[in-house]
Amino acid sequence: MTAAITSYIDVAQLVLYVFWFFFAGLIYYLHSENKREGYPLESSRGGRVKIEGFPPMPKPKTFVLPHGGGTVSVPRAEAPDVINATPAEPYPGTAYIPKGDPMLSAFGPSASPDRAKHPDLTYEGQPKIVPLRVATDFSIAEKDPDPRGMTVIGFDGEVGGTITDVWVDRSEPQIRYLEMKVAKNGKQVLLPINFTRFDKTNRKVKVTSIRGEHFANVPTLSKPDQITLYEEDKVCAYYAGGHLYATADRTGPLL
Repeated sequence: MTAAITSYIDVAQLVLYVFWFFFAGLIYYLHSENKREGYPLESSRGGRVKIEGFPPMPKPKTFVLPHGGGTVSVPRAEAPDVINATPAEPYPGTAYIPKGDPMLSAFGPSASPDRAKHPDLTYEGQPKIVPLRVATDFSIAEKDPDPRGMTVIGFDGEVGGTITDVWVDRSEPQIRYLEMKVAKNGKQVLLPINFTRFDKTNRKVKVTSIRGEHFANVPTLSKPDQITLYEEDKVCAYYAGGHLYATADRTGPLL
């Protein structure tokens, strides 16, 4: 008994060919699906031109959003992005200089996408990230320091404000933000936990990305007990931008 179909072709060879065709088709499909967002690319060389590449963009597909959020179809026509910066020199490829306050310019490390204007939700449809005053079933572990009441210090050693509450993630039990009252103007703003370092002995929260005076300009929330996806990126982008724009010497070369 033999698996040969002819003297040149057998079943194993056919199975190998089938696998090759399947794998090539899978790569084509995945690369095509990858173009549902962010394509066509836009180039400014020789005037603004659209770059689609190979394979072509897929046909629009409609997705049903959870919790009654409606539908979204991709790919779709996108509004042109407005770059809040000007070229440093009048030729292609030059660096851009942000306009106005660079940490609020939505450019470079301060950039953030135009995300949905509603909060991220849990599986049950509740706002996922909320303060402890709302998530009353959460608490700070006994062995950990309670940040509430701690003083926030910028990288220049100046006081930025005082921690008033802690925002937790209901789905992945952990601290996401610290809420603080700004010393300069008294407004309530959020401080992403990943931008902080705790000084437990002196009950201080140190932030290395921005100066003490910069906390006054942190983007605020539309609702005191909720943060939308759009606001999350705006807040985080402000602190991220401080790593490059907080002082003039940070924007220059290292050497």
